[in-house]
Amino acid sequence: MSDQPDQLNHLPDQLSHLNAKGEAHMVDVGGKAITQRTASAETYVTMAAETLQLIQSGGHKKGDVFAVARIAGIQAAKKCSDLIPLCHPLMLSKIAVDLEAQPEHQRVRIEATCGLAGQTGVEMEALTAVSVAALTLYDMCKAVDKGMTIGPTRLLSKSGGRSGDWQFPTEGEAP
Repeated sequence: MSDQPDQLNHLPDQLSHLNAKGEAHMVDVGGKAITQRTASAETYVTMAAETLQLIQSGGHKKGDVFAVARIAGIQAAKKCSDLIPLCHPLMLSKIAVDLEAQPEHQRVRIEATCGLAGQTGVEMEALTAVSVAALTLYDMCKAVDKGMTIGPTRLLSKSGGRSGDWQFPTEGEAP
């Protein structure tokens, strides 16, 4: 039995990006109410202790790894609809990307929060932000540590919209 929470019991009767014929399509959100929506996601980049120390000391020859990864995450959230085919282009009013060194685990925790007043959620934007920030961190450090790993990546919470608020269950949480 998996330690992951049972996510399947929350699926709608039909996946929203498939029409009656099973073909992919972009969901029409034109009739939805405009509500304040937020979403937060996280991921981790695990690395050698020496790599994390190099990042923390500011001694990396490519510059401030956290600053570059933060900017990449922000830019990625803004470009989400260009990267994921059926995502709507959104006018985000908030994008925050935070990176935290966790030397006790030899990793960096990356969290992103996105928000807007709109007709569709911002979960994909938050997930894209942490993913691209992690990839940027990897790219900047791969010359000294090719063995870095990324993940797990997950949605932490979302609020707003017809489905209301949701938070990742904390009981039995892995990382």
